[in-house]
Amino acid sequence: MFVSTATRAIRMPDDDTSPDTAAGSGGSAWIAFDGVDKAYREGGRARVVFRGLTASIGRGGVTALLGRSGSGKSTLLNLLGAIDVADAGRVSVGGVDLGALGERERTLWRRREVGIVFQFFNLIPTLDVRENVMLPLELAGVRARESEGRALEMLAAVGLADRGASFPEALSGGEQQRVAIARALVARPPLVLADEPTGNLDRETAGEVLDLLARLADETAVTVVMATHSAEAAARASRMLRVGESALVECAGAGRPAR
Repeated sequence: MFVSTATRAIRMPDDDTSPDTAAGSGGSAWIAFDGVDKAYREGGRARVVFRGLTASIGRGGVTALLGRSGSGKSTLLNLLGAIDVADAGRVSVGGVDLGALGERERTLWRRREVGIVFQFFNLIPTLDVRENVMLPLELAGVRARESEGRALEMLAAVGLADRGASFPEALSGGEQQRVAIARALVARPPLVLADEPTGNLDRETAGEVLDLLARLADETAVTVVMATHSAEAAARASRMLRVGESALVECAGAGRPAR
C-alpha cells in the first residue's frame, strides 16, 4: 500500500529554485549527479532514462530510491557502482569522477569501495555460508585467516554465527539475504548498493532485513542506497527519493535519521 507523502524537488533540470543538497552526514554531497544523461538502445531506438539529472546524496544512513519498474532505479545503482557510465554529465562518489575512470580502474574501484546486495541473494551454491562471505576478501587479496575471522564476525553481526558451515540451499530466504548483507559489508566498503533487497521476501521477514541493514549502516558508518518499488520499504529508510522524469524528488515520511 502506497504511503502518502509530501514531496519537494531536488535540483530538477531547468528549475530556477535553489538546489537542495542531500541529507546525510552534515548535509554534504558525498554522491553527486551533475547534468547526467543516460539512454539505452532498444529495438534500434534510443530509450532515454535520464536527461540532465542533477541531484546529491549525503554520506551515511540508508537512502531509498522509490519508483515503479522502468523508472531508472537500477540504472542509478549501475551508475553509482561504476557498472555503467553516463552518456553525458558527471557521476561522482566521494569526490571520484566515475566517468573519468577506465574499465579496469572502475572494476578495481568497485571491488574496493562498493558492496552489493541483490534481490535474489546471488549466493554461490557450491560454497558454504562462511565461504560465500569470505569471497570478497579473497578477491581483494586478504589472507585466509583474516578473511575467515572477519567473515565469522559479520555472520555473528547478522545473527547467523551458527550457520557458517551450512550451504545456501539449507537456509530460508531471510537467512540467505542476511548472508548476502554480511558478504556486502565484510570488506568494509563505504558504499553499499541494494537492489530490491526485500522483493523476494515476505512482509515480516522484509521488515527484519531492512531493520538489520539500517542497524549495520549505523554501526559501520556505511552509506546504503537502496532501490525499491515498495513505499513501505522506502519509509524505513532515513531518506526517501522518488525516481522519475529525470529527477529525484524528496519524499517526507522516511523513518530513520541519518548519521
